[in-house]
Amino acid sequence: MKSLLFLQNLGAGEIIIIALVVLLLFGGKKIPELMRGIGKGVRSFKEGINDVEKEITSVEDDVKKVGKDAGKDGDYQK
Repeated sequence: MKSLLFLQNLGAGEIIIIALVVLLLFGGKKIPELMRGIGKGVRSFKEGINDVEKEITSVEDDVKKVGKDAGKDGDYQK
């Protein structure tokens, strides 16, 4: 979060200047393409995060199941 603190100091004027610079650098036709690419990247990142969370949950469930099964057999020692 600390890296985003500089955004609190931006006013409307600064945001407009940044938008104009981006428009000048990339041109009007390239901006939608650029935004599409950023959107796809963010979507892919979120899917990756969700996949990792599902994998962690799956492993946790497997570990809990193995722990319960070992406790039932009597060979689990504390």
